[in-house]
Amino acid sequence: MGVSFEVEALVCLLHQCKPIVMDRRAVHNVTEKGLSNYVTEVDLHVQEFLWRELHQRWPEVQLLSEEQPVEALDFTRPCWILDPIDGTANLIHDFQESSISLALWDGEALAFGGVYNPFTDELFHAAKGQGAYLNGTPIHVSNRPDLIHSLMIVGTCPYHKERAGETFDMIRRVFERSEDIRRGGSAALELCKVACGRADGFVEFGLKPWDYAGGAAILLEAGGAATDFEGSPLPMVLSSSCAASNGIIHDEVLEAVRG
Repeated sequence: MGVSFEVEALVCLLHQCKPIVMDRRAVHNVTEKGLSNYVTEVDLHVQEFLWRELHQRWPEVQLLSEEQPVEALDFTRPCWILDPIDGTANLIHDFQESSISLALWDGEALAFGGVYNPFTDELFHAAKGQGAYLNGTPIHVSNRPDLIHSLMIVGTCPYHKERAGETFDMIRRVFERSEDIRRGGSAALELCKVACGRADGFVEFGLKPWDYAGGAAILLEAGGAATDFEGSPLPMVLSSSCAASNGIIHDEVLEAVRG
């Protein structure tokens, strides 16, 4: 099942979110949802703006979002998958490593992904079969041939500190088998860094579809691989581990995360 959409229109909508994200007054209006898990007025305003515009233009498409998960979604039909702010803790601390992530699930596969960092004005996007782009310039994953010479990005699964031992054991294995590791705090941006070759892989436990859908769509179009830790395709409905790479080192990445 497909849905007709204009890539340029979606890219334009993401760009229009910048003034909302830059409103520091709204950033500091914070609600704590759980351990290390926050929502700001910015998250809500970005979602309100995008959903209003998306629903007006594509009323037949459903919405799955971090701030509005819908249990009764029909994933055989098209669905926007939105994280209005991926990296909310970064936003609160003005770490400037936050993004808006939007994906389109067409009922069968990811048809579009867009990830925008308003602080750097970097906008990554991809449409199925049309390649991946950064600010309109084509991007591709690295050709690093092995894990020992690869720069890896890791996530710390901060909402589940009860899994800290498991998480940091995994991170240590990845660190020991790779050249070095990095940690930014926005899974969507981490996937895009792999997509454009700035890093060679990314791993994290316990992500939600809105964390990885947009970045995964971009990474796949850039020639990379994105699976769960067992090597299965990422689910668009459930929480999942995420192992992403340039594709060449993917088997080594999976071996490292599984121990």
